[in-house]
Amino acid sequence: MAGRALKDPRISVLDWGNAHRLIPSRYSESGTVLSSLAENEQELRDLILLDGATNDRVQGEERGFIGISTFELVYGIPNAHIVNAAYTHPNESGSRFNGDTRGAWYAADRQEASIAEVAYHKSRRLSDIIVPDAPYRRPSRDVSTFDDWLADFRAQFHVLEPAEDFSEYLRPEPVPECYAASQSLARRLLETGSNGVAYPSVRYHGATCIACFRPALVYNPHKSERLEITFQANETGYDHTVRQVVEPGR
Repeated sequence: MAGRALKDPRISVLDWGNAHRLIPSRYSESGTVLSSLAENEQELRDLILLDGATNDRVQGEERGFIGISTFELVYGIPNAHIVNAAYTHPNESGSRFNGDTRGAWYAADRQEASIAEVAYHKSRRLSDIIVPDAPYRRPSRDVSTFDDWLADFRAQFHVLEPAEDFSEYLRPEPVPECYAASQSLARRLLETGSNGVAYPSVRYHGATCIACFRPALVYNPHKSERLEITFQANETGYDHTVRQVVEPGR
C-alpha cells in the first residue's frame, strides 16, 4: 500500500433500527455498580464521590474529556450514561475507528456479529493471562454475562463499500497494529465533520457494523436480552457457547 493514496469512502444515508451492541452486564445498571458495595445511603454517596474522582465518564460529563467536549455528550435522555461511557472510556490502544482519547459507539446489524466481536477480544484477553498449572497455561474456563443494547441510526455515514477497495482498513490481525490505517482514516473523517463509518464486519462474514462518532446520533438506546458467554480453552485459543439469561422481573 506504500506510495498509493487510499480511496475515500462515499457518504450514504443509513436508516437502521435496533442495531446490536454488547457490553458487560455490570455496566448496565441505571445508577452505579457501586450500590452493591454499599451498606447504606451515606456509604453509597461516599463511594460515588470517590468513583467520580477517577471515573472517565463522570469527569467527561462534568468537565469534558481530552477527545470530546461536554457539548457533544448527551444528557436528560434514558440511558444517557450508557451512551456517554462509549465515548469517554476508549481502550488504551483505541479500537478500529477510534484512538485512545475518544471512543465511539460500535454496533452491528445482527446480534451474531456483536457476539463474534466480543468473543474474539475476550479470548485474546484470556490468552494473555498466565496460569502455570492450567493445561494450556492460561484460564481453562470463563463465564461472562453481556447485555445486548439496541439503538437506532438515521443519518449520513461514510460507507466502506465495496470491501475490497478498503481492505487496508479492515485487516483482522495483528491487533492493535492493524488499526493504524483505520484510526488515521477516522481522525481525518472526524475532523471534517463525519458522523461515523459503516463497514463490513471483520469478525462475522456478511454482517455490517457501524462506528458512530457522535453521541447525539445514538437514538433510542435500550437494553434487550442478557447473554451468558462461556469460554472453554482449547489448544489454540477458546471455544465459546452462548445462552440467554432470564432476568428476574423480565
